[in-house]
Amino acid sequence: MPAWAVVALPLVLAALTYSAAAMDAVFRTGDGLVAPLRECARLIVQQRRRTYMPDLLLVRIGVISLPAAALLAAMVIPIDGRGVWDLSVGVVWFNAMEVVAWASLWLTGWGVNSVFPLVGGYRFLAQGLAYELPHMFALITAGLAAGSLDFGEVAAAQDGLWFVVWMPVAFAVYLLSALAMTFWGPLGHPVAGDLAGGVAAELSGPDRLLFFAGRFALLTVAAAAAVPLFLGGGAGPWLPGWAWSLIKTYAVLALLVWVRGRFPVIRMDRFMDVAWMVLIPATLLQALVVGIVVVS
Repeated sequence: MPAWAVVALPLVLAALTYSAAAMDAVFRTGDGLVAPLRECARLIVQQRRRTYMPDLLLVRIGVISLPAAALLAAMVIPIDGRGVWDLSVGVVWFNAMEVVAWASLWLTGWGVNSVFPLVGGYRFLAQGLAYELPHMFALITAGLAAGSLDFGEVAAAQDGLWFVVWMPVAFAVYLLSALAMTFWGPLGHPVAGDLAGGVAAELSGPDRLLFFAGRFALLTVAAAAAVPLFLGGGAGPWLPGWAWSLIKTYAVLALLVWVRGRFPVIRMDRFMDVAWMVLIPATLLQALVVGIVVVS
């Protein structure tokens, strides 16, 4: 792992995260590209609010672990064929870091000692139980087609034909699970307005800034992971591989950000019904088709 890559990764992730926040501001309010900067400055100087008898250690762990999980997940995602950490089971590592978001939201919701954040934490646990199996099956399907759980080898296996072409169900389920794991858009029930903000209801100042920065960072990493998994990695004409990786990442990220303002928030019980009755059978059928193609 070269030292320059360790330094560059947080900077690149921060730039992509800011661009995601800027796109969200443009799509929703038209405030322009400086809106996230103004919000960052406001939250940095804002005084923290405290509820009665909060567990501040749990809150701090929950708030900090969300951007930390995004950064650790980004380490195995390749740019131009190689990631900061070339791990042979990078897909598994990515999934494990994404599950850290469960702990992040639960610890935050529990630690502030308030009703609405606690209910939001429970909502995210229910959402996680609903989306995690389809999400895992989508990841496994890409690994099955490549015969590897290494992101670089999965991207290399798509030479000539991207996986999105012949496993569209897995790709669609992955995008849906990306919305779920970042509690974004129609799957933002854990931080919905009917709970006055849910998990984040009592967060203020730098705590709120870190929490939502972690959310945008996790959304960015989820978009970046879709590129080697389903979109051929850095493959493309004329431009270098790293440029194509960034272009594809921005395209997926723009789609995910755009969804937020176009669809209503889905109730957890309805999403769980769809996940268990539709998404799991669909992803299993997609994996079966891919397995038959690979064996034959």
